[in-house]
Amino acid sequence: MASTSDISRGMILKLDGSLYSVVEFGENKTARAAAKVWAKLKGVDNKRSIEKTWNSGETVFPIRVEKKTYQYLYKDETGYNLMNNETYEQIVLGEEMIDAPQFLKDGSEVFVFVNTETDLPIGAELPEKIVVRVTYCEPGLKGDTATRAMKAATIETGATVNVPLFVDEGELIRVNTKSGDYIERVKE
Repeated sequence: MASTSDISRGMILKLDGSLYSVVEFGENKTARAAAKVWAKLKGVDNKRSIEKTWNSGETVFPIRVEKKTYQYLYKDETGYNLMNNETYEQIVLGEEMIDAPQFLKDGSEVFVFVNTETDLPIGAELPEKIVVRVTYCEPGLKGDTATRAMKAATIETGATVNVPLFVDEGELIRVNTKSGDYIERVKE
């Protein structure tokens, strides 16, 4: 049990039998009425996004979640197969449960969030930054670096990322998995 004063960004709450992650929250105070706490919530086990308001001090029901490190093995018709690095137990997650599945490559690290009440996975995310190899892009023009112009490049996972004109095929680049943006070139 917790109260509205314990709400924080990233916390997972149980509302009406569904799980929601707190995206944003705040408090509204007025001179005449009691304070209210509001939150923008994103569905963990559904695709809904909602806003909820509570009276200050009201009881909320947070869910305890553990973050475990898994290794991505392969994808088949059942979903994405992952292996726990400590117990070697394998699980299968659907594409909708994984943040940015287009950046998964064999052997990469994945963080799986497990509901401690039911011991079931509720979602997964990749590290914020990953290093991947460019498998295809158009050749860049020499001396065309001042304009911040970008070109499309295909990376080893099959995803397309916009990169600066000086990046060539076969180079390693660092990509932000949250936004899908190019960050920098990486030396081998």
